[in-house]
Amino acid sequence: MRELIVTERISLDGVMEAPGGESGYRNAGWTVKDIDFDPAAYELKGSEQEEAGALLLGRKSYEAFAPVWPEMEEFSGYNAMPRFVVSTTLTGDDKRWPATIVSSLDEVRALKNGELPGAPDFDGPLLVHGSATLVKALQERGLIDRYHLLVFPVLLGAGKRMFSEADLPAQHLVLEDHAHYSNGIQKLVYRVKK
Repeated sequence: MRELIVTERISLDGVMEAPGGESGYRNAGWTVKDIDFDPAAYELKGSEQEEAGALLLGRKSYEAFAPVWPEMEEFSGYNAMPRFVVSTTLTGDDKRWPATIVSSLDEVRALKNGELPGAPDFDGPLLVHGSATLVKALQERGLIDRYHLLVFPVLLGAGKRMFSEADLPAQHLVLEDHAHYSNGIQKLVYRVKK
């Protein structure tokens, strides 16, 4: 079975909305405002590209990334791997950044098990970036195996939160890796105990 890894930049209070400056959120760009750049804090992103076999995205994140990511050199690993988009409304992919449309969480489970008919073959984990609605749904269905978090030293108050607020049983985590950087960012890598 393939692992499913959620990788996010979050505030200390769990907000994940608009870290890079996407419009429409009052604190857009909070990962770069008043945070000194420390390249060591982003080494996790390079290692994820080497480890991952495919990207899994929600529709909104896919639509935001598709016009931008193909042109970004630092995302060459992501651009080369298969992409899957979980959506019940998309009828086709963006030809600039082709993807396979997956219509349900049952199909995500089949993809994890290597049993989704017609899916491109790949080795390595499925990696989820952004995709707030999808991440909550995956958490609620118990489909997440690991969390790769960069926790920023900021409290944002309102905003899209990463974790589900559904009445779920406790999900215990095992800390596999951690680091603290000069700019106050913390790396936390947790495995979900199954």
